[in-house]
Amino acid sequence: MKFHVYIQPGAKKSGYAGEFDGKAKIKVAAPPVEGAANEAVVQFFAKALKLPKSSVRICAGGLSRHKTIEIDADLTDGDVLEAIRRLS
Repeated sequence: MKFHVYIQPGAKKSGYAGEFDGKAKIKVAAPPVEGAANEAVVQFFAKALKLPKSSVRICAGGLSRHKTIEIDADLTDGDVLEAIRRLS
């Protein structure tokens, strides 16, 4: 499944931060340098969904704040949103 998000890198704490532009907004503590924020996004989703990191990847928007996350699991958008809200 694919899940669309808006990422805010360089935050004090990683977590769900509501919605922005019709997408879930995720703050990550990592800076947007050398892929650190992208790695933090993958780790955040893997932890929230209790999946291995290999099951989560950024399939679009690698250099943008608007990203598409591909998740190798049988989940709905509601399942993903609930999991990231719980983790925050």
